[in-house]
Amino acid sequence: MEGNELFEKTLIPKAFFTLTVPLVLARIVGLVYNMADTYFIAKTQDAALVAGVSICAPVFILLVALGDLCGLGSSSVISRLFGEQRNDEGRNVSSFGFWCSVAVGVLTGALMLLFRTPILRLLGAKDDVFYHASQYYTYIAIGAPVMVVSLVPTNQLRTEGLANQCMAATIAGSVLNIILDPLFIFTFRMGAAGAAIATVLGNVVSVALMVWVTVKKARKLSVSPRHIRISRENMLAVFAIGIPASVNNLMQSFSGVLLNRSLTVYGTDSVAAMGITNKIYMILMMIMVSFAFGAMPLIGYCFGAGNRQRLKKVLRFDIGVQIAIAVLGAGPMFLAAPHLIRFFLQDSAIVEMGGLMLRCLLASAPFAGLFLVFITLFQATGKALATLILTLSRQGILFALLLFLLRAFFGFHGVICAQAVADVLSVLLAFCLYRSNLGIA
Repeated sequence: MEGNELFEKTLIPKAFFTLTVPLVLARIVGLVYNMADTYFIAKTQDAALVAGVSICAPVFILLVALGDLCGLGSSSVISRLFGEQRNDEGRNVSSFGFWCSVAVGVLTGALMLLFRTPILRLLGAKDDVFYHASQYYTYIAIGAPVMVVSLVPTNQLRTEGLANQCMAATIAGSVLNIILDPLFIFTFRMGAAGAAIATVLGNVVSVALMVWVTVKKARKLSVSPRHIRISRENMLAVFAIGIPASVNNLMQSFSGVLLNRSLTVYGTDSVAAMGITNKIYMILMMIMVSFAFGAMPLIGYCFGAGNRQRLKKVLRFDIGVQIAIAVLGAGPMFLAAPHLIRFFLQDSAIVEMGGLMLRCLLASAPFAGLFLVFITLFQATGKALATLILTLSRQGILFALLLFLLRAFFGFHGVICAQAVADVLSVLLAFCLYRSNLGIA
């Protein structure tokens, strides 16, 4: 389907699902890899190894944050420029975003290796957990450049309607991860390091394929250094959205660190239980996130083209999809929570804690879905301040404050309920910002 027709004339449900379903399928395969990764590590029945890998989860969030700095920021600007028919400027922004991510990734990997020990200590790695966390962290740091770069074509290709090609590249890398995981972890006896190496190699394949698609299939995007020069206005626009998007992911890392450190006082089992809980909850959340972010190019294009009527319809459909997924997905998972935890570890204490943790998160899933609609709307339309305010709430200042207060009053149960309460309050804040910034009823 020709790009402009998809964004301008195609019926909303068809346009929405054309852009979002490939991303959802790619993310589901990625989640299968993440679950397989956790499964293979958990099969060692070594709680310290599971906890060590779980402690490194914020590092992944950091790399995603840095990738979104250039990837999400540039794709937001590109979709609006394409909507305004300023295609040459969009091409230059795409090249700038790609090469900016290369520079950021190399610098990040170097700093991660240089400060490895203090970073691991900050993450909460100690005693027997430190060894496994260090192994995993080291290889992720080495592969940091390619993992940061991967977020750029992933976001940009959808602005030209190349969602299926992006999906194929992402799935290829995830399948390779799944194949290499047991080989490196068990056959080569590399443990946590083997899981990290498999992850990096999978990302290398995905990036290579997406760059090939950009060069061979895209008509308006570019990775050529010839197009790297962009106007000051467009550069500022990239970072105006990219920085809040990056901060949003950093806040996830921040909340992960706070949560792990809060749980360490309740023992290694509680950290391992939360690590498995987050992996399971990620199944639902990544589907919701994929639909929300998959719709961003359509929202940005409609906004850039000044087509408010079509934008209204996209938003209403987006909200309906999020609520449906949250309700239909969270219900069965809520009922089966202990059984889902037991699939990974048989320890009765971990199963009990993990089941309770998972149910707390699932209870606020509809609010998390609404939050995603609001924040992607602000990102797609270039509302940087509103995006930043929301970013600093749900998993930042608001979450930290709630974690402190709820832990003081309710102890362990307060800690595991903090995110759910933050979700509810963040949606109320998001609605207020929506009315004051856009007010598209």
